[in-house]
Amino acid sequence: MNRINVTQTFLPPFEEYEKILKRAWDKKWITNNGELVLELEEKLKAYLGVEHLLFTNNGTVVLQMALQALEIKGDVITTPFSYVATTNAILWEGSNPVFVDIDPVSFCIDPSKIEASITENTKAILATHVFGVPCDIEAISKIAEKHNLKVIYDGAHAFGCTYNDKSLLSYGDISTCSFHATKVFHTVEGGCIIASSKELYDKLKLYRSFGHYGDDYYSVGINGKNSEFHAAMGLAVLPHMDEILSKRMELWNQYQNLLAPLNLMFLSNHFLKNFNYGYFPCIFNSKVELETALRLLNDHNIFPRKYFYPSLNTLPFLKFKSTCPISENISQRILCLPLYPDLKSSEVEVICSIIKEAAQ
Repeated sequence: MNRINVTQTFLPPFEEYEKILKRAWDKKWITNNGELVLELEEKLKAYLGVEHLLFTNNGTVVLQMALQALEIKGDVITTPFSYVATTNAILWEGSNPVFVDIDPVSFCIDPSKIEASITENTKAILATHVFGVPCDIEAISKIAEKHNLKVIYDGAHAFGCTYNDKSLLSYGDISTCSFHATKVFHTVEGGCIIASSKELYDKLKLYRSFGHYGDDYYSVGINGKNSEFHAAMGLAVLPHMDEILSKRMELWNQYQNLLAPLNLMFLSNHFLKNFNYGYFPCIFNSKVELETALRLLNDHNIFPRKYFYPSLNTLPFLKFKSTCPISENISQRILCLPLYPDLKSSEVEVICSIIKEAAQ
C-alpha cells in the first residue's frame, strides 16, 4: 500500500493556480500586500461573514500579535490540549500560561474550572476550538466580563465551522486561524487574524507591517505579511471548499460507521452541526491499546498522529508545573486518523480493519 499520512494537502488544478498567479507575475508585485492578498482578504471576509480580517504569514504569529494588541502582560488562562504554538505564543510574549483542564467530551477548556485559577495577575483567556468544536463561548464570555479579562480564541481548526449561525472565528476580542497546508483551507503557509473592532483591526494592521506605513512610523511591529504566491493558492482553493467539506464529511461518516461497534470514544454527534470534519480523533481505552494500533498501522504504511500529545502542561521547558488529569489522560490515548479529500473509501476500510484488530 502507498504511504498514507494523517493528512494530504488539497491542491487545485495547476492551471487554476497558474492563471491567478500570473496576475502578480505580470505586475512583478509579489509581496507587500499586492492585489491578490487584498482580494483574498475580501473574499475571506465574505465567506466567513466577518468584517475585520487580515491575511498573515502563519497561524502562530497572529497569536503573538493578539497578545500584543490587547496589551497582555501577566497570567493567561489557557488550555493544555492544543498544538504547542498556543503555549509558545504566551511564553514568547513574556506572559505566563496558566493551564485549566479540559472538558472530557468537547476536549475544549472547561469553563467551570477557570475561575478557580483567576488571580489579580490574570489578564486574559486564550482558548482553542479543538478540532473545530466550539468552546463554551457564553460561559467564557461571562467569566471574562466578570473579571475584566480579554478573550483570544485560537481557531486554527475552525475554518468553515459556525456557531449560532455565525462563523466560529467571529467570537472573542480576537480570533486567529491557521492556513497551513495541513488545514481544511490552506494557502500553503499562512493564517489570519480577526478583530472584534475597527480600532483593534487598525492596530493589528500596523503590527503586521513592522508598525509603519511608508515612511511614517507609529508603533512596534513584526513581519506578519504574506506573499502573492500564497494568496494565489488561497484564491484557487477557496472555490473548492464545498467539495472539500463534502468529501471530508463522507469519509468522516464512513469512519464513524465502521468503528461504531468498537468500545472507543469519538467526538460527540452533538458537535457535528456546521462542522468542517477537519480531523477524526479516536480515543482508545488505554495507552497500550493505542500503541498497538499505531504499530499495526505503521506496519501497513499508515501514519496517523497523536493529536494532541503531550498535554501542554507537561512541556519540559515550563518553569511552573501543574496537573490537568483529563488532558493528560486523553493525550495518552488519542489518535487522529488519516482524513483528506483524496483518501479512498477502500483505504478507510483497511484502516478500520486494522484498528478493529488492535482493539480486540
